[in-house]
Amino acid sequence: MSTFQGFPDGKVSFTRIPGPFFSELLPQIDHLGELKVTLYALWQLDRMGGDVRYLQERDFLTDDIFMKGMGPSLQEAQISLEEALALAVARGTFLQANVQQEQELCLYFLNTSRGRATVEAMQNGNWRPSDDPRVPVELAPERPSIYHLYEQNIGPMTPLLADTLQDAEDTYPAEWIEEAFRIAVEKNVRNWRYVEAILRRWHERGYDGRETRRDTEKSRRQYADWEAD
Repeated sequence: MSTFQGFPDGKVSFTRIPGPFFSELLPQIDHLGELKVTLYALWQLDRMGGDVRYLQERDFLTDDIFMKGMGPSLQEAQISLEEALALAVARGTFLQANVQQEQELCLYFLNTSRGRATVEAMQNGNWRPSDDPRVPVELAPERPSIYHLYEQNIGPMTPLLADTLQDAEDTYPAEWIEEAFRIAVEKNVRNWRYVEAILRRWHERGYDGRETRRDTEKSRRQYADWEAD
């Protein structure tokens, strides 16, 4: 059995879950697959944009991380998914609506007032899905926090530095922060001022992590210039 290493330090994303899920729905669910599908749908829908939010079976099927938890093989996972979706619909957690376009689409809405209104509008011919402009959402490992990156690549973090690191995490994209620490390790300049200088330069002149990593001596000279600013 694989073990969970714990939630990372620093900021992590949270998912809004309606209170009745815990007080009314959770005590009723006695099927692991149904529970997984329900929680995944709550997570997916919470991250989607737009007023009308729904899922299709492909939204589950195309998320490799989620599907690996539904069965030991792809075929078994697909069977488990279909069973779990049917249970969630039968329980009333999801509302299922079919619509005919180029092919028949099966849409799953959360059983909320908005979901019920949308399904009713579909049945009355007053709403149809567009060409699916929704932003794709899929499970992915959380990026390490800036505190974890600092302690992993530089050393123990002091209390005085915590606010500085938090400000940097609020200011710069996570991709930049990870890349800046990676550059510092490659250049063997393991201190925060170097990482911060890289981030500041990208902020002022544009992000180009690969170009910065390509030329070690140039990068060292730039670091000296940045610290002098």
